[in-house]
Amino acid sequence: MAGESAETDDAQVIPITRARSSHGSPSSEDEPPSSEGEPSGRGPAPDEDGDRDRGLAELLAFLRRRVTGEYEVDEFGFDPELTDKVLLELIRPLYRHWFRVETVGMHNVPGDSGALVVANHSGTLPLDGLMLQVALHDDHPERRAVRLLGADLVYQLPLLGHLSRKTGHTLACRDDADRLLRKGELVGVFPEGFKGVGKPFSERYKLQRFGRGGFVASAIRAGVPIVPCSIVGAEEIYPKVGDLRFLARALGLPYLPITPLFPWLGPLGLVPLPSKWMIGFGEPIRTDQFDPADADDPMLVFNLTDQVREVIQQQLNELRLQRGHAFPPFF
Repeated sequence: MAGESAETDDAQVIPITRARSSHGSPSSEDEPPSSEGEPSGRGPAPDEDGDRDRGLAELLAFLRRRVTGEYEVDEFGFDPELTDKVLLELIRPLYRHWFRVETVGMHNVPGDSGALVVANHSGTLPLDGLMLQVALHDDHPERRAVRLLGADLVYQLPLLGHLSRKTGHTLACRDDADRLLRKGELVGVFPEGFKGVGKPFSERYKLQRFGRGGFVASAIRAGVPIVPCSIVGAEEIYPKVGDLRFLARALGLPYLPITPLFPWLGPLGLVPLPSKWMIGFGEPIRTDQFDPADADDPMLVFNLTDQVREVIQQQLNELRLQRGHAFPPFF
């Protein structure tokens, strides 16, 4: 989920005196002067050695802090250092080079206050949440950390649940959402849930039902804006053409997909297709004009939920046209 200063900024010009023969020509034992910028073959420049030493020192300091426990974790288990230094580094190549993600409308995401980012959900496996996390961390001017709200199933799995907590995510429940928003955090939610991420390829980019609008009620209680977010590209990474329902029920999963590559190619079928992604952030929908008690008005919550859903669907349609082909290098 930084610019580098040019080496020539720190370089010093050092005069070179060459020995001359009795006829005034350069000695045959001296090296001819190399042209500017041409490698001399004498090893790395001093600043490269310094960068390497600084990188090693930072790595050792990081490992020391992990071993001694000298790092901070908030009340939800969020570990910012581990997220930035390790977890985002692991998924950043997918973001930059595999999916080639572009962001649109990042200025609509607040830089220093709470907000609720509401996004469509798709992709068979929820990689869209991870890509959204990298986008807001890397491409937002304030490098914001988004606190995603996840389903119960995520936190019932020991390893996945632990990693989710470490990266700042928490359970999709009213109490956690309200506390995070009132603290000024950026909270992300996918109201379609498993209905969205597990829908068949034939229904791609068609939003599913948004539930009862609990996310809208949380935004109203906290008085924070709702930022509609549309993610284009996730629908094509694992095109779901079928479902192994019997096996899914036996494993306690909401679905077990059949794709053009899985399960036919085994583990290779789990490699996502390199579709082109775009993530767009729409104009915030304000909630501070409502009284916190309005969060208990079911009609108001329903209407606002429906408004958010319509905005996201319209954004999806526009972003699909803007992106063009899902696999531009091949078409």
